[in-house]
Amino acid sequence: MSDGECPACQGRWPAAEYRIVELAQTVVALHDDQAFRGWTLLVLKRHATELFHLTRDERAALIEEVSAVARAVADALGAIKVNYALLGNQVAHVHWHVVPRLAADPAPREPAWMLPHAPRRPDAAETRALVTAIRARLA
Repeated sequence: MSDGECPACQGRWPAAEYRIVELAQTVVALHDDQAFRGWTLLVLKRHATELFHLTRDERAALIEEVSAVARAVADALGAIKVNYALLGNQVAHVHWHVVPRLAADPAPREPAWMLPHAPRRPDAAETRALVTAIRARLA
């Protein structure tokens, strides 16, 4: 997929209503499936499909942003653990998944994507509350 075909590069993904903040390297947004409440994405601002396509400085800055967002998400939701994933099989653009694991976790020993479930789309009020809570901790 070229950057001209990439939904992240075209600004179509992540959806505007789920966006939390724009950082130096990434756009931070809620995942559109909130089966794991607070599931957050960090989408690289420039097109790259692999970590090795980034310079050393870009990779270092990216991991610092991932860490800061993970702390904000964990604090906002009271997570007891945070999972991280960088896959890119469905959207071939560098993006991190930050998945808070909560006390009421439906599958505490399984990766989030292994839990069979119908996608859970938050309503507008829940989306605003999550975005506000995470954004406040990143300020």
